[in-house]
Amino acid sequence: MKQVIVHSKARKELNRAIGYYERQKRGLGLELLGEVEEAIFRIQEDPRIGSPYKDTEFCYLLVRRFPYVIYYTDFPEGLWIVAIAHGRRRPGYWRRRKFE
Repeated sequence: MKQVIVHSKARKELNRAIGYYERQKRGLGLELLGEVEEAIFRIQEDPRIGSPYKDTEFCYLLVRRFPYVIYYTDFPEGLWIVAIAHGRRRPGYWRRRKFE
């Protein structure tokens, strides 16, 4: 399986979302984390599982049960997760992020 590199801002986005859902209902944030981890595992198994994002080199995969989307690109050395974004807020804001 390919190595996964998660952009630091994508990690922060996920942490904020987990915190939000935990405040709504105890344990819900951990359920979000589990669904995101499952989606990333599916991407690792088959990077072609996601749909192309517009005219970019990125693909996206919807997270089950939650309104979040994982945007990523597949490099020979690994997978780069550029964003874990809410699917209905600020579309495309992450497109200027640089590989780190």
